[in-house]
Amino acid sequence: MNNELKKRSEVDPSLTWDLSHIFKTEEEYEKTLGEVVEKSKDIEKKYKDKLNNSDIILECIEEYENLYVKASLTSDYTYLATSVDETNDVNQSKLIKNDDIISQVMSRITFIKSELQEIEDRILDEAIEKTQKYKVYLKDIKRSKVHILHPEVEKAFAGLSSVLEVPYKVYNQAKLADMNFPKFKVGGKEYSLSYVLFENTYQVDKNTELRRKSFEVFSNKIKEYQNTIGTAYQTQVQKEKIISNMKKFDSIFDYLLFDQKVDRELYDRQIDIIMERLAPHMRKYAKLIKKVYNLDEMTFADLKVSIDPEYDPEVTIEESKKYIEGALSVMGKEYLDIVMKSYKEKWVDFAQNIGKSTGGFCATPYGKHPYILLTWNGLMSEVFTLVHELGHGGHFVLSQENNNLFNESPSLYFIEAPSTMNEMLLSNYLIKNEDNARFKRWVLSSMISNTYYHNFVTHLLEAAYQRDVYKIIDNGGSVHAKKLSEIKRDVLERFWGDEVKINEGAELTWMRQPHYYMGLYSYTYSAGLTVATQVSQRILNEGEKAVEDWKNVLRAGGTKTPVELAKMVGVDITTDKPLLDTIEYIGSIIDEIVELTEEMEKSN
Repeated sequence: MNNELKKRSEVDPSLTWDLSHIFKTEEEYEKTLGEVVEKSKDIEKKYKDKLNNSDIILECIEEYENLYVKASLTSDYTYLATSVDETNDVNQSKLIKNDDIISQVMSRITFIKSELQEIEDRILDEAIEKTQKYKVYLKDIKRSKVHILHPEVEKAFAGLSSVLEVPYKVYNQAKLADMNFPKFKVGGKEYSLSYVLFENTYQVDKNTELRRKSFEVFSNKIKEYQNTIGTAYQTQVQKEKIISNMKKFDSIFDYLLFDQKVDRELYDRQIDIIMERLAPHMRKYAKLIKKVYNLDEMTFADLKVSIDPEYDPEVTIEESKKYIEGALSVMGKEYLDIVMKSYKEKWVDFAQNIGKSTGGFCATPYGKHPYILLTWNGLMSEVFTLVHELGHGGHFVLSQENNNLFNESPSLYFIEAPSTMNEMLLSNYLIKNEDNARFKRWVLSSMISNTYYHNFVTHLLEAAYQRDVYKIIDNGGSVHAKKLSEIKRDVLERFWGDEVKINEGAELTWMRQPHYYMGLYSYTYSAGLTVATQVSQRILNEGEKAVEDWKNVLRAGGTKTPVELAKMVGVDITTDKPLLDTIEYIGSIIDEIVELTEEMEKSN
């Protein structure tokens, strides 16, 4: 078995994305960056200390948005180039240079927000009444007045923005550039190891000895970096606590939830109810895995395997098209045309190579097409990853067509609803088009192991761990590697109970996720999937009417709060009913998998 990762320069170009759709040449990129710098100076000269009437305010905001679009494109361009190869020194240098220049630009124009926050409400309200395009942006400015800092402090923060992102950069460098994993042997065969190989291949491998050995070797290696990454994370949360205090928030939670436009109740409910109500269902699923694989004991290293590994279909990138098209055709021609462009326009970077970011993400440069990073493993599970990221892509294409840059993105609370919705549509399509007990069991178990496990378990347990960390920080404490591992182990043991052995190395999973450097992000996966589950059931039952309601939500972007967006599709997230219904639905899927397994055993 040869799993040696290639260098980026050695991978097939057909598997890579095309960044020339952002800037055709390096010269065009450099020219745009220069224009951003000069335009920021022009805006400062033209408008600083002059935002004293509604017409000038609206004129300034329009110029600011145009500047922001160009600045964002330069940042996306350099970030995306680096994300596919953290070992590339040229792209790293370009990213650092770009970040420094954009930090200076944003520092120069912080006066806009500061002056708008200090202006009397009468003038701000007058500007709000005169515009539809910037109404939400101005209302958000007004809402944030109570938390304003002195203009010079805001300017300093903007100037330091690239420095304030150092914890995340340190994490990525340690993870993607510095960790060199050793090879290991199982059954006389030698295997290469990397982050991507472990997370995409070995941890889901049907060979128990290979799965557990790779987990052991992987855990031993990342443990060597626990103090570096622990310090980076402590710096991140301490930074957030300092800013929350400076902005006069009652807690770090209030600070991080403010821009999400949800209150603490919705956040805590998502974690508390899932920890209590979902755990028994997932323990039943873990027990089934133990039975199917005839394991001596069920360990943390065994949780990601498929119920029927012999049946996990292999899928080529070309073959994935028919699944994506079939699953998303229910969304109508407009939406389907958008996502199918991803193949011919090279939105997706499928390649495996040294230094590439792990997992998957979708970047959405304003006015350009989306860019999706994933690592294709040739299995149907990767089709779920692709359809998930296309959910983000389709969402932002529709949103950008209907909103300005400031309004394009909904609250973080809602951001994962469109992506997980697409996973539900893929599952529904697969079940509908194959009347076979084994295939149905495979699809249902894929819903659990890919869609629900990933979003309702992996990310939710991150959120529970993260909340415990922030509580310590909020009370004036600090964290270090040993403490972080203790917290993570406690969360895992509370959720899995006696059904799963939390073996050595499981506590280090706090080192594996980048979400901790993105505020209160982890819990939003389950929040988004809660909405998506309810809406996908509506689409199954109601068809086109539910689809149109959902597309209107996608078009709305960030113009409405999460509560308002959910209400547009008939879901009331101010109550616990959608979440309880979703957990009950997950439980019913697991029960059906158990029943199908028993039927198959009897028939054999």
